Amino acid sequence: MGKGFRGTVKDFPDFDANGDAEALYNAMKGIGSDKEAILDLIASRSNAQRQEICAAYKSLYGKDLIEDLKYELTGNFERVIVGLMRPPAYYDAKSIKDAVKGAGTNERCLIEILASRTSRQIHNLVEAYKDAYGQDIEEDIISDTSGHFKKMLVVLLQGTREDDDVVSEDLVAQDAQDLYDAGEAQWGTDEAKFIMLLGNRSVTHLQLVFDEYQRIAEKSIEDSIKSELSGDFERLMLAVVQCIRSVPMFFAKRLYKSMKGLGTDDGTLIRIMISRSEIDMLDIRECFRLRYEKSLYNMIQDDTSGEYKRTLLKLCGGDDDLAGEFFPEAAQLAYKMWEISAMTKVQLRGTVRPAGGFDPASDAQALRKAMKGFGTDEDAIIDIVVQRSNAQRQEIRQAFKSLLGRNLMADLKSELSKNLCRLILGLMMTPPEFDAKMMKKAMEGAGTDEHALIEILVTRSNQEIHAMCAAYEEEYKKSLEDAIQSDTSGRFCRILVSLVQGNREEGPADMDRAKADAQELANACNDDSSEMEDKFMSILCTRSFPHLRRVFQEFVKCSNKDIEQIIKKEMSGDVKNAMFAIVRSVKNQPAYFADRLYKAMKGLGTDDRALIRIMVSRSEVDLFNIRKEFKDTHDASLHEFIQGDTSGDYRKTLLMLCGGED
Repeated sequence: MGKGFRGTVKDFPDFDANGDAEALYNAMKGIGSDKEAILDLIASRSNAQRQEICAAYKSLYGKDLIEDLKYELTGNFERVIVGLMRPPAYYDAKSIKDAVKGAGTNERCLIEILASRTSRQIHNLVEAYKDAYGQDIEEDIISDTSGHFKKMLVVLLQGTREDDDVVSEDLVAQDAQDLYDAGEAQWGTDEAKFIMLLGNRSVTHLQLVFDEYQRIAEKSIEDSIKSELSGDFERLMLAVVQCIRSVPMFFAKRLYKSMKGLGTDDGTLIRIMISRSEIDMLDIRECFRLRYEKSLYNMIQDDTSGEYKRTLLKLCGGDDDLAGEFFPEAAQLAYKMWEISAMTKVQLRGTVRPAGGFDPASDAQALRKAMKGFGTDEDAIIDIVVQRSNAQRQEIRQAFKSLLGRNLMADLKSELSKNLCRLILGLMMTPPEFDAKMMKKAMEGAGTDEHALIEILVTRSNQEIHAMCAAYEEEYKKSLEDAIQSDTSGRFCRILVSLVQGNREEGPADMDRAKADAQELANACNDDSSEMEDKFMSILCTRSFPHLRRVFQEFVKCSNKDIEQIIKKEMSGDVKNAMFAIVRSVKNQPAYFADRLYKAMKGLGTDDRALIRIMVSRSEVDLFNIRKEFKDTHDASLHEFIQGDTSGDYRKTLLMLCGGED
């Protein structure tokens, strides 16, 4: 963990409470108010100093400073300035009160505060709530929540988590086994065991328990919680686990979700920026950069405006450079992330499975009927094609030709149109045919779709690349390698040619070699750009994915740098994009595809070619996993995005491939 002060707001030197109170009074008197003077002063004083200013203001003018600020300011600017003026425990108390009052409950606010606060902070919160509202916070939460969610909130409200230095080594293995027995090892889930252990054991102890759990279950505790629990209780337990692993990363994720997409969750953004500004904002900034490849400062700048933006940026404390150097918290976290990635055995799941009672002749006749005569029965075509596996679709193609003497692909092409036609035809092709077609489409015409070339060549296995190359040559009478060399150039071309050989090493990591590779990459960071890119290419394009996970983990240890940030800063253009895609795919391939799908649909317009390519190619491989990663990262389901971004039979087909709402 990082040592010393990790906030961005600290005591102002040569502080004068009376002088500040007078400055604020002058900024608010008369018509209008000097908002810049107010934000500059309040955002540059520590909370303890702000309390002195409040007392001085009342002594000098007989007025309540917070009430005057409420009267003079409006909107989110008012919310952030008034929030900064409250003592931390009272600010948390106000947030909890707002979360439980009225018709609905803001469960996410309750989760965020109670999962992330220390025992001392919880005790101060309970006292502040009683003092401010004359009510018992536990009673208010009990009356507003239910079930296991309520029970866990009550446990957290006790503030009885053991101190961080309390580690019962003899209980680590037992606790891990108890958690496994309470969930994965039985039908149903013993929620009480999860509540007792996760609500009371020390942070350090639970970190060791989670490592042991990973060894026993061959999956992370987070994955088990997602499969065993549901609803607000699942969200609360995941938040507790995330805070056990890293409070700054928990808040980095919350901040990202508060600003991504259309609209901003200003309540969450304000609450975190205020509550962490004197605690760990520097670490949150670094974790934000580590996970999302952009600075918190830049995201706030893009997502807010006016004095509200200026105040948040002052609390953020500055824009992070892209040198890739880690703060201690983030360095340890990055190392741990790669270790978890290397240890986790992910069970990949598609969303399309073979149909039971399959009869290719019957399906062929039904498809012919759907296309014969006036008009086309698109619903019948969609229902048959989407609900058969690719192997079954190939049998249907053969039966269609044998029974009817017709080419099913040609008939579908003549009867369907636009994106629905592209999607259905893509499903009817074999995977190698489809990949070859997508590579051809990426290179034909005036421009080249470099992202498509990268995506396909980075994510396919050696066997899939060999099959694609054979399909390409058979269909287009030219080798895929020659096509790539004709359409690309320079080092990017060399990277693609290396990948299209399908000669990536296979098998587990070699730890000694991984350390040597990591050191070579670290040394290459000091070379000129061309030598650096050559070295990165020689390792990233040839080593197995399990081996590269260990290489990237050791890279953090020997360089104190983030491999992704190094690529982002030191490389450019298509070379950067290719190297970046390899790293992201090595780290978590379903998450890489989830990000590609998000980019295909966010903003104005839809990249239908990317959307179709991924939905078709991953539907029988890992689309279920991609869905889960999409929901985890973007706080909205893939189903929702497709529903909002497409229409008609095209949308219906995509949603059937998606396989459900998360």
